Amino acid sequence: MKQLIMEGPRKSKVIDVDIPKILDDQILVKVSYTGMCHSEWFPWTRAKAGDVFGHETVGVVADVGKDVKDFKIGDRVTGLGGGGYKEYIVMHPKKTMLVPENMKSVDAIVEPLACMMSVAERIDSGRLGDSIAVVGVGYMGLGLISLLKARGYTNIVAIDKREIALENAKKFGADEVYLPSQLPSDYYLDWSNWTSPDLTRDGHRTDIFNIGFKTAVEFSGTEDGLALAARMVCAHGTLGIAGFHNDCLRTLDFKLMNMKAINMYNCHERRIEYEVTLARRALELISKGMWSFTGVTNHLYPLEEFDRANSDMECHRDNFIKGAVYCE
Repeated sequence: MKQLIMEGPRKSKVIDVDIPKILDDQILVKVSYTGMCHSEWFPWTRAKAGDVFGHETVGVVADVGKDVKDFKIGDRVTGLGGGGYKEYIVMHPKKTMLVPENMKSVDAIVEPLACMMSVAERIDSGRLGDSIAVVGVGYMGLGLISLLKARGYTNIVAIDKREIALENAKKFGADEVYLPSQLPSDYYLDWSNWTSPDLTRDGHRTDIFNIGFKTAVEFSGTEDGLALAARMVCAHGTLGIAGFHNDCLRTLDFKLMNMKAINMYNCHERRIEYEVTLARRALELISKGMWSFTGVTNHLYPLEEFDRANSDMECHRDNFIKGAVYCE
């Protein structure tokens, strides 16, 4: 079978390896698509020979172990784990789920959907009609916007450096969109508009609880995007850190964040069993039409064009929102 491995930074190759053998409690899946996750972009730029990537898979059951009860050959499945950029993967039934009949396979790449659900679960303490800011509206940010809309938020503000990303955000439910330089002054609270911040208990001349947002979520994965989201949180508000920050350390104005007494949540989920429940819920919501988030994967590549795919993702070529790789 085909498998992709790295030769070095930004350079991959496809090799031929044996189809993996499964144990009695495992499933062999013929991969249809592996979604491209931006968390792997930086590792791709620094890769060492032999590195392998990929964790967003959907495919068709090719074989089942004798102890597997809930899946059969020919089932369309998605889930967590199993591998990625290869022709066949091994999956465990507890982390695998059927693709709903009314969903296309490319829309059922469930791992990132579970991540979006995790963000919403962690930061959603607001009331029906509340405002919320989303900084960074690539694929994950767009998914969160559409999910927040489904959960009852009626004023979703999207911020991105790219005009086309803001146009995408409008299509997925954002009520207001801004370039960072266009933000109204009452959409953030920092040293520039907080009059005489101090530690006295004599009150504030600035309405620190109603300047900025009660909740701002960062999905940019960049230092400046994270810093902007922190500025946009009002006093005692909530900052959700949902972007994946794996390229270098971050330097932020923690004095400001501390002075505002904000709550910070890292929104990544590491409890696999709980993430499985989020994945199942995501498929259910989309299948029932309660979460409108399909048709977003707009770039498909054969396995042999993995490096071009990453380059396209890096520069957002041709309104790149989400890419997926397949084996021909």
